[in-house]
This record gives sequence, C-alpha cells and structure tokens, in this order.
Amino acid sequence: MRQTLVICKPDAVERGLVGEILSRFERKGLAIAALEHGVIERDTAEQHYAEHAGKSFYAPLLEFITRSPSVVMVLEGPADAGDDVFAVVRTLMGATNPATAAPGTIRGDYGLSPTENLVHGSDSDASAQREIGLFFPSLAQASNTAHNGAAESAASISEVSG
Repeated sequence: MRQTLVICKPDAVERGLVGEILSRFERKGLAIAALEHGVIERDTAEQHYAEHAGKSFYAPLLEFITRSPSVVMVLEGPADAGDDVFAVVRTLMGATNPATAAPGTIRGDYGLSPTENLVHGSDSDASAQREIGLFFPSLAQASNTAHNGAAESAASISEVSG
C-alpha cells in the first residue's frame, strides 16, 4: 500500500472540521492506517518544517502548529494507486493559500489564511517516508506493503487528556 502523512492542523481541530476532512479522504478511497490526536512537540515541528527555517513565516508557523492539538494520520491508498495517493490528497487539500484554492477543496471551502489552512499532506513518497518516520517511528519501520495496523503512539505527539 502507498502511504502518505496528513495533519489536520490546530485550526481544523479547533473549528470541528476533522470529521469533514476525514470523510473527504475516505470518500476518495483512502484508508486510515494510523492516527494520533495531540499537541505536536516543538522539536518535532522544527524537524517537520526544517525546509522553511529562516523564512519570515517559520516562527509563526511553529507557534501555530504547536499551540493546540492536531490530528496526525497516515492514509493509504490501494496497492495499484501508485503516486496517485499523493495526487488525491493534494487535490483534495487545494492550494496552500485558501484565497487561491479552488472551491470544493478543503482549503478553498474552509481555509482562513496561508498558515491557518487546515491540513498538511506529504508531497512525494520521499517526503511521506520522512514524515511518517518522524511522527510514527514504529510504522515507518514496518514494511510499506505489510502494515498490521498496530502502530505505537508516536513520542513526538503529546497525548491530550480529557
């Protein structure tokens, strides 16, 4: 199975949009292989967004992604989906800036700003492998084709009580 990482960011959780977002992915044939709900730790956020270090939006992005709980998940498509799993996720999400995202996309329908744009999705197999390894280390060690669905909780996400 081809897998990708998707994050429903704090604004999606705060606004009660996680169910709607998950439904959109599931209606396109993607399945949840792993899911965690919690606050992303600062060091994990820094690693995840390392490519943006030094850019003007980096510090505000880190503050945003670590401010409250997110839902981090691994989605998978059918074995014959190939790279289409990335295309499906990226198409459903829409452009990074909600102002330019097409209507009918997650960001086009619900996004508020380029930072508070509800979701993150891996853009390639290499990115997905790196990101899954960061958030779900035990899943990353499992075979991409023989995942048993019993991934351990990631140490990079603080559990939310309550």
